[in-house]
Amino acid sequence: MKIQHLLITLAFTVTLTSCVEKVPITGRKQLSIVQESELIGMSLTEYQKFLSTHPVVPESDPNAQLVKKVGLKIQAATTKFMSERGLSKRIQGYKWEFNTIADPAVNAWCMPGGKVVVYTGLLPVTQDETSLAIVIGHEIAHAIARHGNERMSQGLIVQAGGIALQAALSQKPKETQNIFLQSFGLTSQLGILKYSRVHESEADKLGLVFAAMAGYDPNAAVSFWQRMAAQSKQQSIELLSTHPSDETRIADIKKFLPEAMKYYVK
Repeated sequence: MKIQHLLITLAFTVTLTSCVEKVPITGRKQLSIVQESELIGMSLTEYQKFLSTHPVVPESDPNAQLVKKVGLKIQAATTKFMSERGLSKRIQGYKWEFNTIADPAVNAWCMPGGKVVVYTGLLPVTQDETSLAIVIGHEIAHAIARHGNERMSQGLIVQAGGIALQAALSQKPKETQNIFLQSFGLTSQLGILKYSRVHESEADKLGLVFAAMAGYDPNAAVSFWQRMAAQSKQQSIELLSTHPSDETRIADIKKFLPEAMKYYVK
């Protein structure tokens, strides 16, 4: 029995080792036991379900138009960035979509496959197009860096014994759906995840590069996050639930700005 247990452990370790990828820009190694194509398919279902149960701002609305305009520019910059580095496969299967939700929450997110949502409660804090680009770039960066996949992989290992996604959906559909929702920040439980603050710092850096390449001055990130810090003192902000402290974030962004400015195209 001991030998059998050892062989199973060894096989599992080898499997995990073979599922290691690197995050663009930072080069950090990350675990990924879930096929991205599977997550994109699951995201499409959950995204449509979300839109059907929340008030979507019509396309004729100026706020929705602004979100889509900025989103498309960040999308183009992201595609260019990945193509120039031979990483186009990382966004294979993406079908970008940008929607605005009439909700006072100061929040935004992006699922695998480029499914983006911005809440109207965020817009009074962004105040302008450039700051909105900083946020959308940040959220798209989460998807590009496959942070949700990494979180989902961790969740399947801890809560489902490391079984494949399709098997988990078949055997434990409700639990697997909950892992998915937690992994992509669609529940309040995101803060319990171990690497969330590391992910946020990576998304800051990668998002600044995307925004800069799209023609938005990355220096706007400093004033935006200062406004967010002031706002967070008045109310609980979901977007900040797992982020680094205000002082740490702003200091790290200032350090990275010279690098981000290299990509800035006016």
